[in-house]
Amino acid sequence: MVAGRYRSTLLAGSALALLVSVPLAVAQESGDAASGTVLDRLVVQGGDNAKGVADTPLATETTSEEISEAQITSIDELGRALEPGVSFNSANGSVNIRGLDGPRVLTTIDGIQIPYLQDGAREASGGINSFDFNTLDAINIVRGGDSSRGGSGALGGAMVLRTLEPEDLIGEGRDTGGYVRTIFDSKDMSIGGFAGVAARMNGTSVLFQGGYRIGHETGSNGDVGGYGPTRTQANPADYDENNLLFKIRQATQSGHTFGLTAERYDIETDTDLMSEQTLTGNYRPGDWWGMEGTRRERVSFDYSYEATSDESFFDTANAVLYWQRLGRTAGSDGYRYTSVIGDYSRLSEVTNESYGLSGMGEKTLELGGLSHRFTVGGNFATGTTSQYSSGEDSCDLVPSFSCSFLHTNQSDMPDVDSNQFGIFLDDEITLGDSGFSLTPGIRYDWYEHSPKDTPSYQVNPNYTGLPDGQSEGQFSPKLLGKYNFTPDFEVFAQWAMAFRAPTPSELYLDYGAPGTYLRIGNSNLKPETSNGFEIGAAYDNGSLRGRATAFYNRYKNFVDTRSLSAAEQAGLGIAPGTYPFGVTQSINRANVEIYGAEFSLEKQLDSGFILHGALAYARGIDLDTGQALGSVAPLKAVLGAGYATETWGANVNWIGVASVSENSTANYKASSYGLVDATAWWKPEQLKGFSVQAGVYNIFDETYYDAVSLRDVSMTQPDAFYSEPGRTFKISITQRF
Repeated sequence: MVAGRYRSTLLAGSALALLVSVPLAVAQESGDAASGTVLDRLVVQGGDNAKGVADTPLATETTSEEISEAQITSIDELGRALEPGVSFNSANGSVNIRGLDGPRVLTTIDGIQIPYLQDGAREASGGINSFDFNTLDAINIVRGGDSSRGGSGALGGAMVLRTLEPEDLIGEGRDTGGYVRTIFDSKDMSIGGFAGVAARMNGTSVLFQGGYRIGHETGSNGDVGGYGPTRTQANPADYDENNLLFKIRQATQSGHTFGLTAERYDIETDTDLMSEQTLTGNYRPGDWWGMEGTRRERVSFDYSYEATSDESFFDTANAVLYWQRLGRTAGSDGYRYTSVIGDYSRLSEVTNESYGLSGMGEKTLELGGLSHRFTVGGNFATGTTSQYSSGEDSCDLVPSFSCSFLHTNQSDMPDVDSNQFGIFLDDEITLGDSGFSLTPGIRYDWYEHSPKDTPSYQVNPNYTGLPDGQSEGQFSPKLLGKYNFTPDFEVFAQWAMAFRAPTPSELYLDYGAPGTYLRIGNSNLKPETSNGFEIGAAYDNGSLRGRATAFYNRYKNFVDTRSLSAAEQAGLGIAPGTYPFGVTQSINRANVEIYGAEFSLEKQLDSGFILHGALAYARGIDLDTGQALGSVAPLKAVLGAGYATETWGANVNWIGVASVSENSTANYKASSYGLVDATAWWKPEQLKGFSVQAGVYNIFDETYYDAVSLRDVSMTQPDAFYSEPGRTFKISITQRF
């Protein structure tokens, strides 16, 4: 059995190595024949070839210029007006697209997946937002389930990130370039400094980029301070955030570019949990703190190829070989005065360390009077996910019933070694000059989770041995049709399947203790799958841009949790009364559907005025219960008007969000609201490369609530404690050189 697994892994790795090495070797051979070609200027920028999973009409793009002008520094700010169908769930640290979040949305950076970490019990989940927006060249949002290129996790869509390349900072006709930027945001009273510099010499280019920001808590719109359960102001917090990015690229005359990338992102937050402190309670003023942190590091070797002649085996090709480590921590520290008196601390750590290789190549051929654009690619990754809870308390000195809840210095699941392999092929078939194209595609993915026995898991009070591993394969076909009525106007329709493999936590969580409660995974979980249908149209003539889509997705084997009956517990070998406060387990739900529509329009007038609007509507239903899914964000509309010249511009947005349905599964039914934001920018002619952006947000100081983040929150404070910030402002100053 074990030998068979290693054999499968070896075959998968060999197949992918062959997949990537063929375009490298053949392209090199063709390139050598064209070695007389001289490159006038090194261009290594993220185009369609670099998008990979985002090379689809279902994707929209936000460029670095738009990120800078809108002063976007977080995912929730991205979805505020520019991408109204996108939300950030601050409760579980994940991006939400069309009602799905957590591990159901794929996140990649430069073609490398950022895993969603899930500890299942101790609030250390998250990790996908482990990047700085100042490092990005573009963000592509892929809406809807389509695993044909992304593989597991692209059930609700994908957030595809591309970081800056040296050429993004080097101006035309120059060999050096860079920028410095500072940002102040009153939302969390943060101030940050960011800088980047790039240089080119012949075929070699280098980029250094870094940033540092300090800030405090993101404010609520409550006005009651002090300690205890009446507090509505956000708990005081301090955070430090920093990032570093380094790239070196070497281009050859034969169209090949080789590179090395090193990146590190780190953020740590300390919070004074004043809302949980009282003068006579278990936690007293000044003696109860929370902390959390995220750290991601990676080193990658990059390769890209642009054909210099029609005889090349591939027109374009790219590959990345990487190492990445992502960690999330969350915990608390203080002194208990009534329950198990004494020092008390907890820190949960979830870490994923992985190695991987991914690549793809494209070739256009004329066959049988038809134009075929073949795209072939794949990926292989291997890594380990681990979880550990550490802490201290006085249970070893003063035993009590309460101590049964204080299990720590253990793992709540075994370490899990995971392997995944995927390979895909699609063919965009164009019918002459008709403007019509049809793209059939197919992808095969295989994954394997193998639990490891560790000393920290063996001391878990529920330990009865190592759970079974899981491995499975999945095909994900798609069929995309496009028709260009004119060069400016395109309609499209797609059917695609998607899937998501269960996470290690969903499979192997083992949290609790006899005499209390138990939360367990389920090693028999099936992968989630979906069938998705999308139809849409896009128009862009430079001054008028519009996009409209309608979608329907049906999901099966949705992973959820459910309380087990006494009979079900007995079926798992649990003796009656072992866990008097209940047992919950991961399960598959049969049928869920999500459908909706999205619309956007922008008109630029010759006078300099700009009118724009967007609408995002989605509704999700659990077909077994008839209830609306609380994970689906309510209807959202954005209307805006602006004015722009060569040196300055301004914009005003109205953002309207509907209330949550009373039939929703959400714990908190957020009310409707409307906000008004105003932004402006200035680029004086006298100061080349200098720009100022400023904005006032929620101008009328509306009290409102984020439905996505609050859907599963148990609200122990007054409602205003959970509200979003009131009126805030932000200003940024940038100097490019």
